[in-house]
Amino acid sequence: MLSIHSLKRDWLANPRGDLLAGTVVALALIPEAIAFSIIAGVDPAVGLYASFVIAVTIALVGGRPAMISAATGAMALLMVTLVKDHGLQYLFAACILTGIFQLIIGFLKLGSLIRFVSRSVMTGFVNALAILIFLAQIPELTNVTWQTYALVAGGLAIIYGFPYITKAIPSPLIAILVLTGLVMWLGIDVRTVGDMGQMPSTLPVFGIPQVPLTWETLQIIAPVAATLAFVGLLESMLTANIIDDMTDTPSDKDKEARGQGIANMISPFFGGMAGCAMIGQSIINVKSGGTGRLSTLWAGLFLLFLILVLQQWVAMIPMSALVAVMIMVAIGTFDWNSIKRLKATPKQSSIVMIVTTVAVVLTHDLSKGVMLGVIMSAIFFALKVSRLVSVERIETDDDTVQKYQVHGQIFFVSADLLNASFEFHGHPKTVEIDLTHARIWDITAVDAIDKIVFRYRRHGAEVTVIGMSEACSTLVGKVGQFDKTFLPTGVSH
Repeated sequence: MLSIHSLKRDWLANPRGDLLAGTVVALALIPEAIAFSIIAGVDPAVGLYASFVIAVTIALVGGRPAMISAATGAMALLMVTLVKDHGLQYLFAACILTGIFQLIIGFLKLGSLIRFVSRSVMTGFVNALAILIFLAQIPELTNVTWQTYALVAGGLAIIYGFPYITKAIPSPLIAILVLTGLVMWLGIDVRTVGDMGQMPSTLPVFGIPQVPLTWETLQIIAPVAATLAFVGLLESMLTANIIDDMTDTPSDKDKEARGQGIANMISPFFGGMAGCAMIGQSIINVKSGGTGRLSTLWAGLFLLFLILVLQQWVAMIPMSALVAVMIMVAIGTFDWNSIKRLKATPKQSSIVMIVTTVAVVLTHDLSKGVMLGVIMSAIFFALKVSRLVSVERIETDDDTVQKYQVHGQIFFVSADLLNASFEFHGHPKTVEIDLTHARIWDITAVDAIDKIVFRYRRHGAEVTVIGMSEACSTLVGKVGQFDKTFLPTGVSH
């Protein structure tokens, strides 16, 4: 149950700052929402409605105050094939299923699993996203007139130059306004947003996706929905971590996962696509003074006002202006320092980052690249930990007695190394294996100990295994085959 104090803290602690920050975010959202819609192959209204619905919903039910969620490039890239092959209605159905998957993940409290995604994988993911966003602009830069290139160059000059004058208004919005005015004034014949589809002129209307409720439909939308759910939560959790660090406040990852699910379930019923947290807009919000949920709510509401009142002007925006904005997003998203750190970072980390980036770019599937990166990180980690296993032979006065002390983590990767560390020659009469400083993790480790004990026994030696913790003893007792003699050492693992 939320207390009055927590409600005031989240909503009314900084009303002026939240409203101003939300206004800036809403202005900056317009070009990006339109551009992401075009990437997905849908009308601009779909991205704009989605940004409004998701921002308002996540402000109410999300787990990270001041974080902005809306239509994003990461999600849009995953929708292209489905929209092209099956149409918009199937996209709406897939987005609803995306929300259901995310809601289930939130209720199962799996949001905290983001900690298993290494920094190298995160960096590879972000870099690949930047590359894909840039590549998505290539069609707008091929077989066009020189005026298009001039407008793109002018837009980039404004985007990067205007902040030196003032940062009160987002420079991408200034670029959009200037280039739109220039095209209208000079009558330059270039593609505009209006050429891409009809702009919305009314409030979002409730509607149910017109798709057959069949097993075939589920087979079509489920893979896309699962990928959208995974990528959306991955980017949202990453963004939440960044805002946590910037504001020095915690976030509820599982609540955020549920919030993302609810928002993505609602959005398609009002003509919007699925979305997730936006790293760039969230940072803009915090740096502009936004700290509470009010900033996110106002960003969504003010966005709706802008697209309804100024929709005729939005339709006149030249595509070259949006290309400039998206190139800026790609450049800003790419972690350029990761290139400089290649020589300084461990080889394994660099390999994971590069493989993740290349895999995502080649497959155009963020989830596959990230999963590959996570698997590689786990393999490298297992190999590193396996090398930490050591077996020390303790000298004794009696040559017929051998004592060994094992250190490290014993599991399926280090089992062979453990076996190779024992001396089986000399035919000792008594062998003592001390596991006080070791930990047995799986049945492969137990099997390795079995083999060691039985090999000594075949040579006529009496073998005792001592120093196991209660957890290790329980595991060995369940699956081990040798006769165990436990001599407690007082050491707990």
